[in-house]
Amino acid sequence: MKLGILTNIKESYDELRYKTSWPTQSQLIKSACIVLIASVIISIIILIMDIVVNWFMHSIYSLA
Repeated sequence: MKLGILTNIKESYDELRYKTSWPTQSQLIKSACIVLIASVIISIIILIMDIVVNWFMHSIYSLA
């Protein structure tokens, strides 16, 4: 049992150390900026949808 766990840990380490391609700092910054911009755009869209639905519901309930 112990030997199996140690083998798994060593294989995981070797995979991360030698077989994984890590992004460069510039790639990481570009990806983070893309995610940040996409998050802001999506949150603005959700805010606009919320405002429209809120206005619509207030219009419906003010008639009643």
